[in-house]
Amino acid sequence: MHSISSDNPSGETKSVCPWYALYTRHRHEKTVAHILTNKGFETLLPLYPDARRWKDRTKLISLPLFPCYVFLKGGLERRLDIVTTPGIHAIVLSGEQPARISAVEIDAIRRFVASGARLEPHPFLKSGDWVRVKSGPLEGVEGILVRKKNAYRLVLSVEMLGKAAAVEVDAVQVERLNGKASSGHSGGHAGDSIITERRIA
Repeated sequence: MHSISSDNPSGETKSVCPWYALYTRHRHEKTVAHILTNKGFETLLPLYPDARRWKDRTKLISLPLFPCYVFLKGGLERRLDIVTTPGIHAIVLSGEQPARISAVEIDAIRRFVASGARLEPHPFLKSGDWVRVKSGPLEGVEGILVRKKNAYRLVLSVEMLGKAAAVEVDAVQVERLNGKASSGHSGGHAGDSIITERRIA
């Protein structure tokens, strides 16, 4: 399983209710998501598989795609129930208000996870050329295309958190978006290392 996502037990309207981010203690993400779900909140904790090697064996474990963060849909009218949950440091703020995370970005993260492609965290990127996936399970998703050895990865940046994740893609499945190139990157050929950006406002 590559993500932990609750249903909508509170019955809130999904198209109206905004998403927020919770900053958690290190390695407490799964506990926080589990407790909040049991309290009736809708949460999203994207996970990715990682192989950990010990002397006698290798074990595949699930790790948070965005360490120390859990996404929460609405529910701020029960703020006390949220902030008193063991493992939570704070609600991520923009100025003095809880920072809203775009539902479009949440959907892109979910599609990253559900695509079945190799997924991993990635250093946060802030400039470059934009691309859009033309086909496959990620069709329509925009992001940063980078080359790592012989593989290409589409990077989704969550600007509000200063975090990013990457999923492997076939370079022929993406197209450059005209008019969104930065001054630092003028390429766009399959052999180049192309950097573009997907932001959360």
